[in-house]
Amino acid sequence: MTKEIWANLPVKNIEKSVAFFKQLGFKPNEKFPFTDTMASFFIGEKNFVMMLFTNDVIEGFCLNPVSDTSKGTEVLFSIDAESRDEVDEMLQKAKDAGGKIYAEGGEKDGWMYGGGFVDLDGHRWNLLYMDFSKLPNR
Repeated sequence: MTKEIWANLPVKNIEKSVAFFKQLGFKPNEKFPFTDTMASFFIGEKNFVMMLFTNDVIEGFCLNPVSDTSKGTEVLFSIDAESRDEVDEMLQKAKDAGGKIYAEGGEKDGWMYGGGFVDLDGHRWNLLYMDFSKLPNR
């Protein structure tokens, strides 16, 4: 039934968003050309597809307004990191690219380490390293 799934994100400025996600190391998806209203990236080893569309294009698809990310969170994207250092490095890359850190890297429950950033359009991203060898037995 389902071949793949991808996220369609509204952005104010394709050019600035492309530069931001390239600086994070996301891979451009050559299947879709970058235009003034659309761009596409692969995320992670399994090549999760992220499509960027200008706000007006997304509103045309959805037939309702884009959410105001300054007032609420519609979705939280989580990225699996391979180490604590990778979490901290990605947070720094996001900050250097113009994003905002909403949660500095830190330990949670003795077996997880994570942090989060907000991209240029207010979308929230969570980075998480999970050390399953420290997961408490339940």
